Amino acid sequence: MIVLWLLLSLMLLPAVWLVCRPLWRARFERAPVDDPAHTAENVAAYRRRLARLDAARQRDELDAERYAEERLALERGLLDDTGESASPRWRSPRRSPRSGRWLVFVLAAGLVAGSLGLYREEGAVGDLALYTAIQSVRHAPGATPAELVARLETQAERQPGNPKVWLTLAPLYRDAGRLDKAIASLRRAIALTSRRPELLARLAQLEFFAAGRTLTDEVQSLIDETLSRDPRQPIVLGLLGVAAFDRQHYDQAIDYWRRASAGYDDEAAVAALQRGIAIARQRQGESGRAGEGSGSTASLRVRVSLADNLRERVAPDASVFVVARDVDGKLPPLAVERLRVADLPRTVTLDDADAMTSRARLSAVDRVRLVGRVSQQGQAAPRPGDLVGRLGPVTLADDTPVQALRIDHVVE
Repeated sequence: MIVLWLLLSLMLLPAVWLVCRPLWRARFERAPVDDPAHTAENVAAYRRRLARLDAARQRDELDAERYAEERLALERGLLDDTGESASPRWRSPRRSPRSGRWLVFVLAAGLVAGSLGLYREEGAVGDLALYTAIQSVRHAPGATPAELVARLETQAERQPGNPKVWLTLAPLYRDAGRLDKAIASLRRAIALTSRRPELLARLAQLEFFAAGRTLTDEVQSLIDETLSRDPRQPIVLGLLGVAAFDRQHYDQAIDYWRRASAGYDDEAAVAALQRGIAIARQRQGESGRAGEGSGSTASLRVRVSLADNLRERVAPDASVFVVARDVDGKLPPLAVERLRVADLPRTVTLDDADAMTSRARLSAVDRVRLVGRVSQQGQAAPRPGDLVGRLGPVTLADDTPVQALRIDHVVE
C-alpha cells in the first residue's frame, strides 16, 4: 500500500508543477521603475522644440494650421515618452512577485489531498488490500485454508461494504463445510451488488445442500427467480438434475444435466455432469451413448442405524445426514444423503451423483471418512445437541463391503 501511495504522489507532481509554474516565472519578471531624470530630459526637449516652433510662428514661417499640427505632434511625442510615469495616479502599480504565493501552495496541497482522498473513496484501495491479503497467505510456506479464511474475515471487518470480500469468502466457507457462513456471505454480496442470475444460482445451490438436498420454499423461490432472468443458467439446471435424481426421476435428471452441460465452459464441470448422466442411465437400466459419461465412478453402500438409547431424544421426522469426506478434511463433502429418523436403520448408496460440487467427488479419492448426524433443527452444519456417529477411514474398492455406521453419541 505504501508503494501505491508513493506512485500516486509521483503521478501528481506534473499537476503540481503546472500550478506552481506561473509563480516560478514571476520571480524573473520586474515591474517597470520610474526614472525622474529621464522624464525631465524628455520635458526639457519638448520645451525647446516648442520654443523653436513658437519662434517660427512669430516669423510667419508657419501658418496657423501647420503650427497646430506641429505642436500636436510634439505633445503626442511627449505623451509617448512620459505617459506611464507622467500619470501614475491613473494606473495601479504592478504587484510584487511574492504576493499570492501562499495561495499557490494552498492550491497545490489541496490538489494532492483532494486527488488522494477521491481515489481512497472511489478507487480500488479495498480490492488491492484484499488481493494483498490473499497473496500473502497463498505464498506463505505451510499456509492452510483456515489461515486464508481468518485473513479474509479480517478484511470483511475492515471493509464490510466491499462485495468482493464476501464473494471470496463464500466458496471458502462452502469448501470447509460451513454452509451457514457461506450462505450468509453470499447473501451479503448480493445485497451489496445486484440479484444477478449467477449469484442467485449459487445461493440456491448452497441453500439446497444446507437443507439436505431438499427443494425448500426458499430454494424454489431462488430457482424461479434465476430462471426468469436466465433460463439457461447451468448451476440451477444442474441443481434441478440432482433433485430429480434423488426422487429417482432419472429421465428428468438426464434432461436437466444435458441442458446444464451446454451452458458450462468448464471442462471439469461438464465431465462431472456427463458422469452423472451415465449413473442415471445405469439406474434406469439403459446403456449410455458412446462418448457420453466416460470415466470411472465410485460408490459405497452404508448401513445407517441409530443407538436405541438415543432414539427417544429426537423426533421421528428429524433429519439424518450421511456424509462422506476425504480423510484429510481439505475438500468439501464428497457425498451427502438425507434421511429421516423414522427411516433408520437403512442402507444407502453414496456415489458421484451425491456430490456437492464437481471438484469433490468419491471417485477423486481412495479413502473416505463417514459421518452420520441427526439434526434437531434440520441444518446441515452441526450444532450442540445433535446426534452423531463416525466411521473410517474406509477404502473405496469394487469389493468394499457394506459399511455399518452407527449414530451413538451427542454433539456437545
